[in-house]
Amino acid sequence: MPFDIPPALYFALSLAGAVAILLWRAAETRTPVTVPKVVIPPLGMSTGLCMFAVPQMRVPWSWALAALLLGATLFAWPLMRSSQLTRVGDQVLMKRSRAFLWILLGLVAVRFALRAYIERTVSTPQTGALFFLLGLGAIVRWRAGMLRDYLRLAQQPGVQPPAS
Repeated sequence: MPFDIPPALYFALSLAGAVAILLWRAAETRTPVTVPKVVIPPLGMSTGLCMFAVPQMRVPWSWALAALLLGATLFAWPLMRSSQLTRVGDQVLMKRSRAFLWILLGLVAVRFALRAYIERTVSTPQTGALFFLLGLGAIVRWRAGMLRDYLRLAQQPGVQPPAS
């Protein structure tokens, strides 16, 4: 089957993805948060829904809904807990979280375990589709909460940063 990936390559690609997320997250904490920076990632990710135009990627509606809800409830929670926005002067910044590394590693471990279990039941393309929906549910809820927090902080009067 053309979708089969050797386990070592799958592990290496997953690890590279986790490192990329960590680097992106570190850069994200150094620049001010804006509405586009909050909204564009889930909008960009939503284009992946086009995968369901390919028959091999399709899953039953109940499975799709379950994956979205699981992502929006269980998997969004640690992301939301480790993403705190703060106002410094006229800018809204994301606070660094020491827990983010451990949360990311935990999510990667859970993903490996779930993938091994799910692939016994459905095809590799369908497994990818389910994990995409799980991730989309988590990202949309996480970013929706971040947008709410950003808008609340952006409406507050400016606070001068402490003198250094």
